[in-house]
Amino acid sequence: MNEPKKELTFGRLVNSIRQIHDQMVAQAGRAVNISLTLRNWMIGLHIFEFELRGTDRANYGEKLFSILAEQLTAIGVSNCNRRQLYRYHRFYKLYPTIVGTLSSQLQKYLPANAASIQKVGTPSPQLQVAPETLIQRLSYSHLELIVDLDDVFKRVFYEIECIRGNWSVRELKRQISSLYYERSGLSKDKKKLAELVKSGAEYAEPKFAIRDPYIFEFLGLKPKEVMGLGEVWTKNITHTPWKESLRATGNRSKSI
Repeated sequence: MNEPKKELTFGRLVNSIRQIHDQMVAQAGRAVNISLTLRNWMIGLHIFEFELRGTDRANYGEKLFSILAEQLTAIGVSNCNRRQLYRYHRFYKLYPTIVGTLSSQLQKYLPANAASIQKVGTPSPQLQVAPETLIQRLSYSHLELIVDLDDVFKRVFYEIECIRGNWSVRELKRQISSLYYERSGLSKDKKKLAELVKSGAEYAEPKFAIRDPYIFEFLGLKPKEVMGLGEVWTKNITHTPWKESLRATGNRSKSI
């Protein structure tokens, strides 16, 4: 039996365009976030490899991160201050299996004979969230908060809960600050606690992911340069030629 054809109404037109827009925004946000995550991971890998095998590494010693940060900042590589380089270094050490998610195009940027990929210790398989899931479901801003945690069980706990609950970065930060992991361990009714957390959680939305300050820097943008069309419109119509053009258009409309 053939299904009845849906009428192509104006309301359905609007809804279809909205769905397409939302899907493309989500897709763009995911693509940029994944690229940023992999960039930072690969920076960490290269630093780690240099520490192991760099022929002139002895010339830098403990000043490596400071000197490298100065050089990278000078040539315009975004978000590579000393503190961030340490984080990328730690990110690589904690998640070496992300190498398996690299496309063939990115694999050519791996250090030659990258022995550290095999040497770096990894958590047991039972504790790991699949690297593909991590980079697909968590932004780098999420991962940075998790990387700062020292306890492997705590990291995995927040990975799983963040993915399960679709938490925003702010929500993840709030749950870490409120000691959700510790409270869950002490709770006699973990299910009730989880339901309570879920009821008040702030969810991640694709439209907010693209506004992440890390994304701005990665794309070479400054927050003040990223304004809505409404702001552009408001700014531009204050310019005299715009006002004159609008006035002329308005007068022509009245005469029709």
